[in-house]
Amino acid sequence: MWERKGGAYASLLAFCVHMHMPVAGEPSRTEAEERTGAFARYNPPGPLCPANKEVKIFRALILGELERGQSQFQALCFITRLHRNEIIPSESMAKLRQKNPRTVRQAEEVRGLEHLSMDVAVNFSKGAQLSSHIHNVCAEAKEAIYTREEDVKFWLEKGVDGSMFEVLPQSSDLPDLQRCKLCADRWKPCICSYSLNIEWYPCMLKYCKTRDAGGKVSSYKCGIRSCQKGYTFDYYVPQKQLCLWDEET
Repeated sequence: MWERKGGAYASLLAFCVHMHMPVAGEPSRTEAEERTGAFARYNPPGPLCPANKEVKIFRALILGELERGQSQFQALCFITRLHRNEIIPSESMAKLRQKNPRTVRQAEEVRGLEHLSMDVAVNFSKGAQLSSHIHNVCAEAKEAIYTREEDVKFWLEKGVDGSMFEVLPQSSDLPDLQRCKLCADRWKPCICSYSLNIEWYPCMLKYCKTRDAGGKVSSYKCGIRSCQKGYTFDYYVPQKQLCLWDEET
């Protein structure tokens, strides 16, 4: 499921996986650090008995502008909780046969825009504890993997090791912290905003009805319903140079 827009490629990968968690950032006695310390101290007693944890991974590859001092491309990973019934199970996908697989699909349902504040950094080196897919999917975004504090709390309750997370600075921690599009200095920290749109993904199963010889009606899985959804992610960057596209939005 890919979308290309404004020089960027975005993909959505959704998994139900086993996990744990990571850390990143600079030491200073802020409220953010205290919350990070609370994550690190949360270490459930006894052996971990992994249960299924719902993880959704968004990866974006943004083409750089060399004349503005950017590298060839920039990669971002956003990780959130995958809610029940948000996407159909992979085992159901495997059992369905797609007609005309080369056809360009149009989503049957457009779902509303979701605006997310990604206020926690994820440590790439410990990412496999959260999802085994992070190592491959986010390999090019090692220093730019983000999640939300509310999702971290959910995973901690599932038995995840909180040392993999670090709360990022917010406006409440740094009064001068601005949105990147309002920041004139390219080397100052700011809150970046990145938007992407998933043009097509399987969001629900379709059921058809059949009637047997005795007239009894029963239903069976006969296809998938597709959806389109947009997301906007807000997250801290140590310098505006890492968020130049925000000037253009």
